[in-house]
Amino acid sequence: MTKNSHDSDVAFIQALAELLRENDLTELEVKREYGEADRLNVRVARGGQVVTQFAAAPAPAPAPAAHAPAAPAAAPAPSSGGEDDPAKHPGAVTSPMVGTAYLSPEPGAAAFVKVGDKVAEGDTVLIVEAMKTMNQIPAPRAGTVKRILVEDGSPVEYGAPLMILE
Repeated sequence: MTKNSHDSDVAFIQALAELLRENDLTELEVKREYGEADRLNVRVARGGQVVTQFAAAPAPAPAPAAHAPAAPAAAPAPSSGGEDDPAKHPGAVTSPMVGTAYLSPEPGAAAFVKVGDKVAEGDTVLIVEAMKTMNQIPAPRAGTVKRILVEDGSPVEYGAPLMILE
């Protein structure tokens, strides 16, 4: 790889880190192909982890490593019942995207729902902000809010359980 190409890769990685910070993302992964034997694989994640690989040939081993950190990030608070994994609960409301969860429509306002509230299908139960867009998360079905698994302003991953409806 030439020095110019290396300098542009460093600038590219810095731009990715800034994009991660500006959009409050937890992880970003990009693969660039320069030619048959020249590629750049970059994964930038919260917590100061930056993984960069230059590979001459396709390397299948890094792909599983890139997915390994996602499991601990989605770990919910300890369960108060016999449920082992809230994501597998039939009443789990999961995040449709990576972003930041907000329990109220604006700072200082009352929360959309609290434990014990009854909701109808389609009622907004929280907001997930992704790329400066506020996405209302509707209740997938009618029920009672049994548990809220995220804190206001906390980052969430795709598929992470946000709350339990029964």
